[in-house]
Amino acid sequence: MNRGDFQTIADIRIAEAQSLLAAGFFDGAYYLAGYSVECALKACIARLTNQHDFPDKEFAQECYTHAIERLVKAAGLTAQRNADAPPGSDLSDNWSTVKDWKESSRYEGNTELKAKALIEAITHATNGVLPWIKARW
Repeated sequence: MNRGDFQTIADIRIAEAQSLLAAGFFDGAYYLAGYSVECALKACIARLTNQHDFPDKEFAQECYTHAIERLVKAAGLTAQRNADAPPGSDLSDNWSTVKDWKESSRYEGNTELKAKALIEAITHATNGVLPWIKARW
């Protein structure tokens, strides 16, 4: 997969999450919404990769994760996020919501409220996590 693939999948997954939410499928909506952020962050990581460079093994292993915070770090976005999302800001609150997503959520029951909150934190036009990531992918 390449950067463009991850960008496309991120957009598709959030659209699918919104459709599932509207149809009342909250578990799937929650899971796919978080997956969109994972893919967006992996697009940022792919941007760091130079063609023909042999990847550092430790860095490569850090990238093969579903953990949002580890992906933010691997993408080199921690300092920028901290600067753009100071504690108490709407963007910080949205990141706090998103960081709790995990791959295993696909096995959990999620409420309508929880799915809506995650999707709003991800997609908010001015303080959403996905628009913030897209500005850097």
